[in-house]
Amino acid sequence: MSSLKLQKLRIIVKAYESNFLNSACDKIEEAVTSSGVAVIGPIPLPTKLRRYCVLTSPHVNKKARDHFEIRTHKRIIDIYQPLESTFENLKKLDFSAGVDVEVINFY
Repeated sequence: MSSLKLQKLRIIVKAYESNFLNSACDKIEEAVTSSGVAVIGPIPLPTKLRRYCVLTSPHVNKKARDHFEIRTHKRIIDIYQPLESTFENLKKLDFSAGVDVEVINFY
C-alpha cells in the first residue's frame, strides 16, 4: 500500500435478488467490524426497474403481449479509516453468484 492513508472506502453492492444482496451486505459488515473499524450502512439506493414489452406472436394478435421486468437492487457501505486487516478480511469474502461488488477508494 502507498504512503498515503486512506480516508474512506466505499463499497457498492448490486444484485437482482434482494435476499442475496442483504446476505452479501451482512458478510461485508461482519468482516469490517471484526477488524475494529466502524461501518456506515448499508444504505439502500432506489431500485432500478427495467420493463420490456414483447409480442407473443410476431405475425398475428398484435394486442397479445407479455411484459417482463428486471429489478436491480443497490446498497452503499462506507468505511472510514480502514486498516490493513480490513482489506485482508474483505479479500477473503466469498459472495453468491449474481452479486456485483465494486470498491472505490477515497484519499
